Amino acid sequence: MPEKRWSYKSVPNPQVVNDLAQSLNIDKALASMLVQRQITGFDEARDFFRPKLEHLHDPFLMADMEKAVERLIDAIDNGEKIMIYGDYDVDGTTAVALVYGFLSTFYANLEYYNPDRYEEGYGVSVQGIEWAAEQGVSLVICLDCGIKAQDKVALAKDKFNIDFIICDHHEPDETLPNAVAVLDPKRKDCLYPYKELTGNGVGFKLLQAYCSRSEISVEELYEFLDLCVVSIGSDIVPITGENRVLAYFGLKKLNENPRIGLKALKEVAGFTASMTIENVVFVLGPRINAAGRIKHAKAAVKLLLSNNYDEALEFAHEIQKHNIERRGHDSRITEEALAMIEGDEWLANTAKSTVLYREDWHKGVIGIVASRCIEKYYRPTIILTKSHEKAAGSARSVAGFDLYTAIEKCAGLLEQFGGHTHAAGMTIPIENINAFRLAFDEVVSKTITNEQLTPVITVDLKIKLGEISSKFYRIMNQMAPFGPENMQPVFVSENLTLKYAPRVMKEKHLRLELFEEETGAILTAIGFGMVEEHFERLNSTKYFNVAYQIDENNFNNKTTLQLMLKDIKY
Repeated sequence: MPEKRWSYKSVPNPQVVNDLAQSLNIDKALASMLVQRQITGFDEARDFFRPKLEHLHDPFLMADMEKAVERLIDAIDNGEKIMIYGDYDVDGTTAVALVYGFLSTFYANLEYYNPDRYEEGYGVSVQGIEWAAEQGVSLVICLDCGIKAQDKVALAKDKFNIDFIICDHHEPDETLPNAVAVLDPKRKDCLYPYKELTGNGVGFKLLQAYCSRSEISVEELYEFLDLCVVSIGSDIVPITGENRVLAYFGLKKLNENPRIGLKALKEVAGFTASMTIENVVFVLGPRINAAGRIKHAKAAVKLLLSNNYDEALEFAHEIQKHNIERRGHDSRITEEALAMIEGDEWLANTAKSTVLYREDWHKGVIGIVASRCIEKYYRPTIILTKSHEKAAGSARSVAGFDLYTAIEKCAGLLEQFGGHTHAAGMTIPIENINAFRLAFDEVVSKTITNEQLTPVITVDLKIKLGEISSKFYRIMNQMAPFGPENMQPVFVSENLTLKYAPRVMKEKHLRLELFEEETGAILTAIGFGMVEEHFERLNSTKYFNVAYQIDENNFNNKTTLQLMLKDIKY
């Protein structure tokens, strides 16, 4: 991994910072961070620090929402069988649990369906449509997929007279599926003011609109907000605007009164603290995902819909087993992938991208393996494995590089693909892999910058250690929930020295007592995995700069502030 680059956010206008600091009675460093987040006045700050569910947008601002709600009302009034169809990842499974769970509180003629990752692949499948027809389904609500399912939606209508309402958040093609309604804020003709909802979030908006047209209180829908926050955290979408409101109240529900399935999952994971977005990403998300990666996503939906705690614990233990198995695959395949890179002169030293294929790799973990490879070789990465006589691939990008556009330029070698700027999936004929590897690397080489090939730490502000206080931390923490586009702040402090010699914890972690001569401040700092890179240098260097986040340490009923190191420069 090359040396990290520290990228400082732009310094806000001092007058705007001063005015905001005075109106909020906070210090300038905190005011600067708010201005960096486009919060420049008292009212904006109030809404940011005190989100309200009334801040959610009118769902009827979304293109096709009127049609979607009319069709759903007709289906329920006429007793039609409705199928809730969702992707097999966290966003898809939580979306199915949200829509099915909410509708089932007052309507019984429902089914739900998640495709098999290995037998059916991503998105709307022919098998899913045929199964719906066998069950007598006449309306499918499709969640977190479907925006590119033109042929499948046409098949459902023409052959089986099944209507579709699509709730998706992926980039659409020029031509939309011929569904009753296509709800996707990323539609070019959609004037909805917030574009970054998850698939679950679009499903939530459909139900919000339904509540406003029916006799059902929207308060009943808010009981499902813990599912919304799990999708928001796990799908790595911006924690801004409407997502921030949903995440804020979703975390409140998750911590105070979570649904039984999530409570069981937290227990099985051994997690007892208050949950943050980061905990959702690293504790709940991987376990829910493991169901679809290792066996079938239906197990995750059953868990999320469970109303019996003992039953939920059984499901949670089953999912935990899948997660342990997933970790084993992840670890082994990552080792094999890194060995392939290291054993190939061109890949290791010349290429600006990584494209690897082995037919026996587990399809359920190749996306995770792509991310692991990026940790060591920081560049756009695609991991491929054999699936139904084709190669199925999962792609991950680096900060600032548009992966989707790069793949699109190689579309002639692919059978199908889809995704976002930072992550994508694809199917490719096995005989095209080498040609694709070269073509993709050529596109990446021409468009990626040296900066994008260097891991970056985005720094909010330079501050003195002496500025850090309990009040500073308390106000900063009210900027949570933290996540993309509202990340937990990173600070830099310069010209620090050590009060005592560095200590090693568990052979690879550093514990430092940082001393700032100018202010006399002393703070403990923890550097996970930093011993190999920094122990010797710290012993032989007097002054250095650190990039860090501020955290709390609770030990023996005593709470103190500590720094979590991101990097050290000498």
